[in-house]
Amino acid sequence: MTDIYLVRHGQASFGKANYDKLSELGAQQAIWLGDYFKQRQTEFDAVFMGDMVRHRETKDGIETGIKSSSHALPEASVDSALNEFNFQAVAKAYLTRFPDESVKDGASPSEYYRLLKKAMLAWSQDILEHDLLDETWQQFEGRVSGMLTRIQQLDAKRVLVVSSGGAIAMMLKQILGYDDATVINMNLQIRNASFSQCFANARGFHLNNFNSVPHLDVIDRLHAITYS
Repeated sequence: MTDIYLVRHGQASFGKANYDKLSELGAQQAIWLGDYFKQRQTEFDAVFMGDMVRHRETKDGIETGIKSSSHALPEASVDSALNEFNFQAVAKAYLTRFPDESVKDGASPSEYYRLLKKAMLAWSQDILEHDLLDETWQQFEGRVSGMLTRIQQLDAKRVLVVSSGGAIAMMLKQILGYDDATVINMNLQIRNASFSQCFANARGFHLNNFNSVPHLDVIDRLHAITYS
């Protein structure tokens, strides 16, 4: 039996020129998560992460928080199969087909999230121009599913996986068997530096908990629960 922790990266730089970098708060969220693992004596014997900057910075923060005289994270295996989908390309392809759906510059984050949700639904229905996309929905699902199968076959007791909301939501689809529309809804619910825990063996997966932030759910850290 393998115990798998699927961790979403800490808060990234939403609204900045380079989203693929943790904010100061995002870096702190990752350190707090690592400290939580240390306090719970949760030790990992394998680590996987995507090759995005925010994945590496989150892993580094967890490593800082978890490091002690008796334990440190093993070297991470880096695999682009754990990367987020290119949400900018999906939104651009959607607006190319539906230009009236565009939002004004300076719109609120909620308006951008509504646009992204509609764009993802169109992407999952395969009605966007493939030439404008990095990958189809089916290709995204395939790479994430393949990565999950690889992790399932590991001879490891406890595995840390640092990825992004969309990839984690898609992995949970493989575990729970829900539909594409639910992938999108789950993606938009996943909090920064949260973990979803599942158990795996040769027969399949069992989800133990979803979107947990016990390291942030304390009175002086409630401000640190974020989604972007």
